[in-house]
Amino acid sequence: MTAKTYEKTPSVNTAFLGLGVMGGPMAGHLHGAGHTVTVYNRTESKAQAWAKAHTGGKSAATPREAAADADIVFACVGNDDDLRSITLGENGAFAGMKPGAIFVDHTTASAEVARELAETANGKGLRFIDAPVSGGEAGAVNGVLTVMCGGEQADFDEVKPVAAAFARAFTLIGPAGSGQLAKMVNQICIGGLLQGLAEGVNFGQAAGLDMKIVLDVISKGAAQSWQMENRGNTMSDDEFEFGFAVDWMRKDLGFVLDEAKKNQSALPITSLVDQFYAQVQANGGNRYDTSSLISLLNKPKTS
Repeated sequence: MTAKTYEKTPSVNTAFLGLGVMGGPMAGHLHGAGHTVTVYNRTESKAQAWAKAHTGGKSAATPREAAADADIVFACVGNDDDLRSITLGENGAFAGMKPGAIFVDHTTASAEVARELAETANGKGLRFIDAPVSGGEAGAVNGVLTVMCGGEQADFDEVKPVAAAFARAFTLIGPAGSGQLAKMVNQICIGGLLQGLAEGVNFGQAAGLDMKIVLDVISKGAAQSWQMENRGNTMSDDEFEFGFAVDWMRKDLGFVLDEAKKNQSALPITSLVDQFYAQVQANGGNRYDTSSLISLLNKPKTS
């Protein structure tokens, strides 16, 4: 984990549910900032290993046990069903949380499940914030994630200084579900950018240009983007064994397209990019980085 300087804040009892490529480092930053952290993971040995690696950290066998003494329960799991499985039922976090505790969900999920769980939490005397993140694994490891939140202002204000351990931007967008909707906007923009970048790189290669030089030049102008600076050269080199997986992007775009049907927004490019990602999956690129869109284009052979 990259060293990070943490702002001094009062220690808070927290729990973190889900120790994947995002959750593990995020929980580590909470610990590094001086907060008490109890972790849960579906594979219990992973939670035990995390606790062993973080002196003073604890692991629990169920979400309910992990959440029992926490003022704030953070979570980052895979999808709507995973989220329901760690919050609801007799072993779910909601059954163990003390009155007034806050559940902060960093999963990229549907706006529908965010609203559903917020209502359920409120009915139990709990508070809920949907807070999907952007920044990828590197952002989680370095503690510089961008977090988009949906919930109540007072709850957000209470969580923000604690979440600063792993976030460089923590912003309230609106009521429950708004964080997930903002993340959908994020994914719409990323999909379009990546397709445009893929076509630009492919065009430049077909024209015989040295794309490393071209990308270095145009990234200093109006075409500049995070995707260009971090994925342009790897696209040129056909390197995709890293980063945000195509499977995850298709999950996210599924939420986007479902929501677009409800609000009747037109997403012609996003729909097309989703079909392109389906082709990447069909070609065996499920775990490729999302920049693998270029693999579908007729790239020239190099001599």
